[in-house]
Amino acid sequence: MDDLFNPNEPLILRLRAIIRFAVRILAVLMTLVIILGVIDVGWVLYRQLVQPPFMMLTVSDILATFGAFMAILIAIEIFVNISIYLREDIIHVKIVMATALMAIARKVIILDFAEVSSEFVYGIAAVVLAMSIGYALVIRFTDQEHADATIADPASKRKTRKRTLEPAASRKKDET
Repeated sequence: MDDLFNPNEPLILRLRAIIRFAVRILAVLMTLVIILGVIDVGWVLYRQLVQPPFMMLTVSDILATFGAFMAILIAIEIFVNISIYLREDIIHVKIVMATALMAIARKVIILDFAEVSSEFVYGIAAVVLAMSIGYALVIRFTDQEHADATIADPASKRKTRKRTLEPAASRKKDET
């Protein structure tokens, strides 16, 4: 049973390869969803604009379009989550929470207050508040951990060389 915790165990290596392949398939499918979503938004927007009254959108059309745009942005965020997982083999909580916040924001934007109960609105507000607090805590603690790691190991700071440009007047003098 201890072999399952060994990263060189052949079964675990095969299973990880299968999972990585499945994640690659998900990335391809998510790209397809994004492309089809963009085409759909463009088509729906075109149809709404050519219907009488010509080149006019109602408030409900605009809200539906915003909802579709946000759905595509959420799909892009999910694709980013997938690609980061493929690169680093870990799930970044900060990005997942940002995606969830975007999904909640989409729901709030397209919410028709005439059709929902007050309990539903309070529930959405509680979810938005809880996700916002959670996201702020994740940001605070991940930034704090990064700062602590840098303080503990000052050599881990990335060394960057500043590039400076001479003023334009002195560059022109050199060219002539």
